[in-house]
Amino acid sequence: MAPAISKRTALVGTGVVAVLVLGTAAAVALTGKDAKPAANPATSTSSTPKASTTPSPSPAPSKPTAKPVAAVNPLTGVGAPFKGRVLAVKIDDTENGRPPVGLDKADVVYIEQAEGGLTRMVAVFGTNHPLVEPVRSVRASDAELLSQYGRIQLVASGGGGDSLSTLDRSVVTGVINDRGAAGFGRDGNRPAPYNLTANLAQIAANAKSGGAKNIGFTWSTPYSQLARAKAAPTVSTVVGSTSVTFAYVPSAHRYARTIGGQKLIAADGTPIGAANVLVQLCTVRTNPADVDVMGNPSQFTETVGSGPVVLFRDGKRVNGTWSRTSVTGITTYRDLRGKPLFMRPGGATVVLATKGAPVS
Repeated sequence: MAPAISKRTALVGTGVVAVLVLGTAAAVALTGKDAKPAANPATSTSSTPKASTTPSPSPAPSKPTAKPVAAVNPLTGVGAPFKGRVLAVKIDDTENGRPPVGLDKADVVYIEQAEGGLTRMVAVFGTNHPLVEPVRSVRASDAELLSQYGRIQLVASGGGGDSLSTLDRSVVTGVINDRGAAGFGRDGNRPAPYNLTANLAQIAANAKSGGAKNIGFTWSTPYSQLARAKAAPTVSTVVGSTSVTFAYVPSAHRYARTIGGQKLIAADGTPIGAANVLVQLCTVRTNPADVDVMGNPSQFTETVGSGPVVLFRDGKRVNGTWSRTSVTGITTYRDLRGKPLFMRPGGATVVLATKGAPVS
């Protein structure tokens, strides 16, 4: 249809008018009907007849665009990913080494068997790089455990048997006091070997690799599984012949490590603990290539494989499974329905117990 001619348009020169008249005549000739003037959309009123049109179909509603999920610190689920280096440290877990220094600043703490039924810790630091004490020696299984973090540094006093040679063949770099590495010192207020310190800020500044990386933890404060989960105000298991226990602190949403019923306290007075305790049941075998001065062979905890796991968070217990298919692969944690096992943001303590160990 030809557009309507407004009063202002009628004042235009006769050449333009002639074109419009010819256009209207052509429309009449083609349609066989009188052409009706259409209303000017910008100035139409109710007294001007409107051209009839076929209604256009309504466009399909567009799908809402999913909001991108903000990246978080993969080791704690709190805040953005850090930009510094990841350092793992072997730390004593006996009475002689307490109170620990700097352990409360760790993002992740592993509790594993050493030898003679005793335990030792591997503390992983990325968010913070404090002074740490007492630093102890590596075990052969540490290279396997930590390779899922990529090319990080493992800080230790030394290592016996095949432990250092195994570490040297892995993607993990050893920062070893016995090899003359920088960043170590001695605390004159404690006896050796429980007085070796490590300045992690200095060691991190010299590190050439090892940044934030997903190792398999999934984080969420809401978790539907908790509604039907069993209450768990305490955690109790055994690693070697050492009792490992925790008590839930509701006001802090954390599990505090306990020794003999008392909270384990760091040297600065901070309770040691985390928002999550994962009791990961593993195959543990004797390593005859590493024997201590008392004749006790060290224990090799296999963290490549699969097995049961129990997550303790928010005062509840959720059973699940863990799996890891290769030395450099991450550990996947799932509930018994095969869904991700969600941890509460706030770091984790992972207890590497032997398959069949009691967990309550």
